[in-house]
Amino acid sequence: MEILPPTAAVESPRSLHSPYSLTPARDAAASFAELEELKAILLAGSSHFEVAVVAEAHTAGPSFPLYTASIGSTDPQAPAVGFFGGIHGLERIGTQLILHYLRALLFRLEWDELLHRQLEKIRLVFMPIVNPGGMWAHKRANPQGVDLMRNAPQRAESHVPFLAGGQTISPSLPWYCGRPGAPMEAESAALLRVVSEQLASRPFSLALDCHSGYGFDDSLWFPYAKTRRLMANLPEMFALRTMLEQSHPHHAYSFEPQSNQYLLHGDLWDHAYDHAPPRHVFLPMTLELGSWLWIRKNPRQLFSRHGIFNPIKAHRTKRVLRRHADLLDFLTRAAFAAPNWLPSEERRAQLMRLATAYWRPRRVLK
Repeated sequence: MEILPPTAAVESPRSLHSPYSLTPARDAAASFAELEELKAILLAGSSHFEVAVVAEAHTAGPSFPLYTASIGSTDPQAPAVGFFGGIHGLERIGTQLILHYLRALLFRLEWDELLHRQLEKIRLVFMPIVNPGGMWAHKRANPQGVDLMRNAPQRAESHVPFLAGGQTISPSLPWYCGRPGAPMEAESAALLRVVSEQLASRPFSLALDCHSGYGFDDSLWFPYAKTRRLMANLPEMFALRTMLEQSHPHHAYSFEPQSNQYLLHGDLWDHAYDHAPPRHVFLPMTLELGSWLWIRKNPRQLFSRHGIFNPIKAHRTKRVLRRHADLLDFLTRAAFAAPNWLPSEERRAQLMRLATAYWRPRRVLK
């Protein structure tokens, strides 16, 4: 993992000790708006953020770095929150949401004393563009045709939706998992490495992966996607869900295991969760922005590849960015206050009964 140096060292590309620079790309065709915005934020905040290039994505044309930015406590026992986006290259709104929050965080550092106190106790990790090659090429998959969200090696324990649950037939078809037995794609492996080294290695951590494109409502999904069995940390997830209900009683999220909707092969967050160290509490979630509502309000979006997954009208984009910033802030506060709400062993047993009843797996009609 290559660490980029602080402010004084980012003034010239050579000082990065990397083939990648945070300065604007000379050839606009070899970049895209979200990457340039990320670079501008990281350059402006380089005295605050620890910036790293964790991998690179190769296309038939340019290659792109996979940037991470971290800020906050350097204590390896401190709670951490990771924010991820752009796993699917067409779902730009998820990346834009993280960039919006990252930019606001940078400005708040100038005046927000409470934020500074918060960052003394927690670590924030940002990976806003996991699939830069796909985003540059205006494709869901990465440049090798692999759907990164179906690229982990595990298989679902029951039937998955045809194609959409992941397929190994051909990269020419959507939802391609990759060749059976092949190593994971560089982007998938990089995400899992960031999770392993910076999140799951801590006694407590959260992750939010921002997507779009499913349903009329916004959803918060958590493992599992491979099975209808419930996760071991269901009591902690139920406690988190209860705090969200209490502190934001008018939120519009459907909060549930992904398996309540459908199963799929190769989910990265299932893999990351299963490989977290024993007795560590790692709670990964996927924010699925309901893009069908945008399509219903503007049916012409169906004729645009980006319109199926993103709000097209500017006022709707602004509304999305405003609406979900509270969720990201809630998660940072929950991490900061983790010792105050994580349940004891006795309380866990009670919460497990409540959570199991609340999230009981749906019966599948054959």
